[in-house]
Amino acid sequence: MDPLSFMRIGFEAARIGFEAQAVISMRVAGMMGLWDVSPLESLQMVQEKPVAVVAAAEAAAFALLRGQTADRAISASMTQIGNHTSANMTRLSRRGPSWL
Repeated sequence: MDPLSFMRIGFEAARIGFEAQAVISMRVAGMMGLWDVSPLESLQMVQEKPVAVVAAAEAAAFALLRGQTADRAISASMTQIGNHTSANMTRLSRRGPSWL
């Protein structure tokens, strides 16, 4: 087991947290009419949660079934969650403020 793996996991969790907060901020601004969001954004934000959770659980389960250590299983699941938060942040940040 890599002694720095938990530090990497912590940094990954922090990145995911920052991205998630940015996504939440853009979505709330969109609900107030300040950020350009799709009319289906509210539906999409609800529908994406189960997909992300299943992808993360599946990645962790497959890592454990391959005999990997717990830190690698956690890292695999966080990679999946990070992919979703990163994609959301990229998609929403491209749209920009609604007044421009």
